[in-house]
Amino acid sequence: MRTMTTPPGEAPAPARRDAEATKAAILRAARHLLARHAHADITLKAVAERAGVSPPLILKYFGNKDALFARVMSFDTDADALLDAPLDALGRHMVRHVVSSQRERGADPLLRIVFAPLHGDHGDVLRANFRAQVTERLAARLTGADAGLRAELAVAALVGLGVMYGIARGPHLRGTDADDLAERYGPAVQAQLTPGAGQRDPSGADPRR
Repeated sequence: MRTMTTPPGEAPAPARRDAEATKAAILRAARHLLARHAHADITLKAVAERAGVSPPLILKYFGNKDALFARVMSFDTDADALLDAPLDALGRHMVRHVVSSQRERGADPLLRIVFAPLHGDHGDVLRANFRAQVTERLAARLTGADAGLRAELAVAALVGLGVMYGIARGPHLRGTDADDLAERYGPAVQAQLTPGAGQRDPSGADPRR
């Protein structure tokens, strides 16, 4: 009797997709719990129950709780998508990405940083990752004076947007199209990324004079 085999060079795509979907569900569950409970109080059982999987499956994919939460506390992959636009269009892109991520995946790329005080020493890890992987990475793309400050101001605007959307649940914000929000709010973010007319020179002089 012949057995079905995968053609050379081709992986069994459905199984791989299932594995990736399971990993994504586990990470979403861990993020959700990390935003509501101290790291020390979160168990793999709680993550598994929220993700709809068994604890051994988490161990299979991530190894242990520390390895899982090391992934959750990293902003590296989220920053890849958040910063994936030319500098002159980055403000609108980042606003659209923050809103779309909450609407489509239920996961804001930046909002985990708000809950750092919950996590003791792990909160310090979260802050260090946030600085290195988000604000400092953004600052490295900027030209001109005060790049670090401008990057932090731009990111602060995005974190505030995420808080109003995902925590305060502002009804007008949540009822507005993502592209419209990007057009309205993106320029405020962009003003920090590409200084232009009307911005005060670091020396204190007004460029309009």
